[in-house]
Amino acid sequence: MWLAKTDPLHVAQWGTFVRSEVRGQTAVVYISTEVENDADQDRTCRVLSQIVNDEGRVIASAQTRPATTPAWTTYKFESQTNVSHPSLWSVDHPNLYRAITTIESNGVVTDREETTLGIRKVRFDAGKGFFLNDQPVKIKGTCNHQDHAGVGSALPDRIQDFRIERLKEMGSNAYRTSHNPPTPELLDACDRLGMLVMDETRMMSSNPEGLSQLERLFRRDRNHPSVIIWSLGNEEREQGTERGARIVTTMKRLTKSLDPTRPVTIAMNGAWGRGVTNVVDVMGFNYAGGGGQGGAGTGKNIDDFHAKFPKLPTVGSEMGSEYFTRGIYADDKAKGYVSAYDVNHPGYTTTTEGWWKVFAARPFLSGAFNWTGFDYRGEPSPYPWPCISSHFGILDTCGFPKDIFYYYQSWWRTEPVLHLFPHWNWSGQEGQEIVVWCFTNLDRVELLLNGASIGSKTVEQNSHVEWKVKFAPGVIEARGSKNGRVVLTTKRETAGAPARLALRPDRARISANGEDVSVIALEVLDARGLPVPTAANEITFKIGGPGRVIGVGNGDPSCHEADKPSSVTEARRSAFNGLAMVIVQALKRPGEIRIEAQSAGLETASRVVTAQSGTMRPAI
Repeated sequence: MWLAKTDPLHVAQWGTFVRSEVRGQTAVVYISTEVENDADQDRTCRVLSQIVNDEGRVIASAQTRPATTPAWTTYKFESQTNVSHPSLWSVDHPNLYRAITTIESNGVVTDREETTLGIRKVRFDAGKGFFLNDQPVKIKGTCNHQDHAGVGSALPDRIQDFRIERLKEMGSNAYRTSHNPPTPELLDACDRLGMLVMDETRMMSSNPEGLSQLERLFRRDRNHPSVIIWSLGNEEREQGTERGARIVTTMKRLTKSLDPTRPVTIAMNGAWGRGVTNVVDVMGFNYAGGGGQGGAGTGKNIDDFHAKFPKLPTVGSEMGSEYFTRGIYADDKAKGYVSAYDVNHPGYTTTTEGWWKVFAARPFLSGAFNWTGFDYRGEPSPYPWPCISSHFGILDTCGFPKDIFYYYQSWWRTEPVLHLFPHWNWSGQEGQEIVVWCFTNLDRVELLLNGASIGSKTVEQNSHVEWKVKFAPGVIEARGSKNGRVVLTTKRETAGAPARLALRPDRARISANGEDVSVIALEVLDARGLPVPTAANEITFKIGGPGRVIGVGNGDPSCHEADKPSSVTEARRSAFNGLAMVIVQALKRPGEIRIEAQSAGLETASRVVTAQSGTMRPAI
C-alpha cells in the first residue's frame, strides 16, 4: 500500500504523459501534465519540465505559460522540447531518460514528479512485420502469469528482474502480460533490461467498470518505452460478433484519446476475419489451427487471412502450449510428469518447432508470444491432481531451464549453441535404445558414445537432430561444426550416487534494504562433481546473519511440499531431478548472510551473500 502526500495543487495520479517523435537526429518530446487543484480557491501556476540523461545532466527543458486551475478541478498543461542526438531505447540498448516535472505557483514549488521515459519509434507493417527505430525486429516473445516458486504472486521487485534476465538469456525480446495489467515493477524491469511488452487488460468490456480498468491501465503504463502494443482482450466469447466489434470500438476510442501512439490488438482464438478483426490495428492469432484441425493448419490459415486482409498487420498473440517436465524423458501419468522432448502438445496446437517454423518463414508476421515462458500454479495439463502447476513453461516455476529452452536459444540468438539431452543415467536399461536429441544452430553435429562415433547429421534451419543410441554407462558427446570446423562440444556423463551439495547464488551482493533478494540454486553432485540428474534428496537450508528465507521451490509440478517455510532461518525442500531453490532476502542492516545446505549422508555446502548498505524506501 503506497500513500502519496501532496500539496492541494499537485500533479494528478498518472497525470504526466511524455511521448516523443524521432525526426532525424532530433527527438521532439511532448509533455502533458494534468494539474489537480484540491482546494476551495482557484490557483495560478506553471509547469516546468526537464529531460535528464543517465548521467544526471539536464539536456532539454520546457515551461508552460501560467494558467489558472479552478478550485476542485484538473487542468492539462502542454509543452514540448527537443533532444538532440538522442540515445534511442531498444532491446539491445535500453537507454532511458527522466522527465522531471515541477509545479510552481507564486514562486513556490508545490509538487515535483519524476517520470522514466525512453525515446524510440515503433510500427507494425502489414507486409514486413514489426519495426523498432526503423529496423525490422522479429518478436520472440513469451506469455506469462505473475507467480514464482517460493513466493507465489508476492514477488519482491528483484525477482521481476531475475525472470526477465532468464528470458533474455534464452533470446526472448518480448513479454505478454497474460491476462491482466502487470505490476508496475515488471514494466520497470522491462524498461531497464530491454524487453518489449504487449500490455493486456483484464476485461474486454465497454461497461463503466471495464472502461475504468482500461483507463487506469493506460494512464499508469503509457510512459513505459517497453510497452509497444495494448491488448484489449483474450479469447473472448464476443470476439467474432457485431456486438464484440462495438465493444472494442468503444474501448479503442478511449485508448486513442489517452494514448494515440500505440496500436491495439485482441488475442483471438477463432473468428479470424470477423467481429473485432475489423476494429483492431494489429491482428492477434492465438494458435491459428482452427476448426479442430490442431496445429497442422496454422500456416495455411495465417496465409489465407493475410491474402484476404493484406493491409492488416499480424502477430502471434499466443502460440505453443507444449508440455514439458524438466529432466523427465518418458510420460508418467501416475506422477503427473511429461517427457521433455518436443513431442507433447494439446490438440489445438503443434510442437515448438512446428509453430516457430511457420512464423520464422513469413516476414509479414511480426513474431509471436509462446505460451508460456515460466510454469505457473494452476491449470495443470495434461494431467490433473496430483499436478498443481502447468507444464507449459520453457522454464519451470523456479526459473530452471527445461531442454526446450535451448531450442529457443539456438534459433532466437546468434551465438553458437549446442545442447545435448537427455542425461546419461539409465541404470538397468543397458543395451536398450535411448532417444538422444541435440538443439543447435550449427551446421552439423557428430555424436559419440564412449569415444566411438555414432554418426554425423546435418542441422536444418529451426529444427533439431536426433539419434537412437543403445545405452552403455560412460559419456555421450556432441561435436558441433560450422563451415567444416568443430566450434563447440558438449557431453553428458553417467553420474554416480549423490555425494555432495553445491549452492549457486544468482548474485553474491545484494542491498541491505529489507527487500532485495538473492535467488540461490541448489545442485546435487556426485563424488566427482558431476550433477546427479535424478537426485531427490531432502535438503535443509539454514541462514545466519542479516537475512531471512522467504521461500523455497524445486520446479516439480506434482510436489506438495510447502513453498513458505515455518521459520525465517531454516527451510526444507526436496530436490527435483537434482535441483532446488531457496530465496534469501536481506534485512535492513549490512553484513554477511551465511547460507548452508545439508542433506543426510551428503557433504554440506555453504555460501556467503553480502548485504551492502542500501537506500531504504520510506515506510511506516
